[in-house]
Amino acid sequence: MKKAWKQLDLDGAGLQALNAHYTQQMRRRPVAYAAMLLFPLGVHRWYLREPRGALAYLGLTAASIAGGLVFGRPGFAIPAVIELAWAMFDLYWVEQRVIALNKQLRMQQFMRPGTEPPKDYRGRYSDDEDGLDAYLKVKERERAGHQPADQSADPPQKVRPNMPSFAEQEAMLRDLTRKNKDQRKNKPK
Repeated sequence: MKKAWKQLDLDGAGLQALNAHYTQQMRRRPVAYAAMLLFPLGVHRWYLREPRGALAYLGLTAASIAGGLVFGRPGFAIPAVIELAWAMFDLYWVEQRVIALNKQLRMQQFMRPGTEPPKDYRGRYSDDEDGLDAYLKVKERERAGHQPADQSADPPQKVRPNMPSFAEQEAMLRDLTRKNKDQRKNKPK
């Protein structure tokens, strides 16, 4: 079964989605330096989105091959030495290019126009003062813990501020036992 769920677009338009797209598009130094191994083909220049430099590498490679076939060693050596010198420069250039390219990609990601809000969207908060007053009243009634916000619908309950002490619990048990005994005595047989 194909994993089609991997191709679903669940990103949305938030900052996290922007960062995800940016990290997918950004260029990495290890990959660029690994591509330097194929410098005669200009692969590192293609990877770093520098097509003119990549084409120049291909041109120098073609010139060195053609020069070697036509003129022998000197015809091969001159373009090859130029290409090697340029590759040595590119060892320094790759670092600067990765930084500049990633900065450019980041700017493109964050400066692009986003999706527009729905029509008549006025933001999260309204100008309704009555709604704000009602909200503040509800919040003032709330207490910490799991008490409902709308306590007017519930019957009033006696709320103890804290757990009864051990002595109070014993007194409640004695009263409960006494009431049970009284109920048994008064119960008709």
